[in-house]
Amino acid sequence: MALNIYLSGEIHTDWRKQIIDGCAGGNFVFSSAVTDHDASDGAGDVLGGEESGFWRDHKSAKVNAIRTKTLIEKCDVAIIRFGDKYKQWNAAFDAGYCAALGKPYITLHAEEIVHPLKEVDAAAYAWATTPQQVVDVLNYLVSDL
Repeated sequence: MALNIYLSGEIHTDWRKQIIDGCAGGNFVFSSAVTDHDASDGAGDVLGGEESGFWRDHKSAKVNAIRTKTLIEKCDVAIIRFGDKYKQWNAAFDAGYCAALGKPYITLHAEEIVHPLKEVDAAAYAWATTPQQVVDVLNYLVSDL
């Protein structure tokens, strides 16, 4: 049985690739939100154009939520990455959704942002500071499967 891992959060570094590559050959299936910023921002454009940025964002958020909600509900474990350059409000939302569903999640972020993420980390099953630590935890989880 493969462990289904959902990768959420920051899209400006290669942390997802590091985790997927580090788990190569293991019993994992990985999924993620759309990581192409422009594609994600325009997800609702197929439903018609909007003059207001608010309504464009609103439609795109709802279309993106179909994917995110479905993949989080299907995952066994989520990895929630917070970068240091941008605020990942979507990642915090995903962590809260995981917590509400009882889905275990691991946070991945630098020590410098422990304080603003204290509630998110308090509900996490683990906190990692490097993708390699996440790889090590995931490989441990399937070591006897």
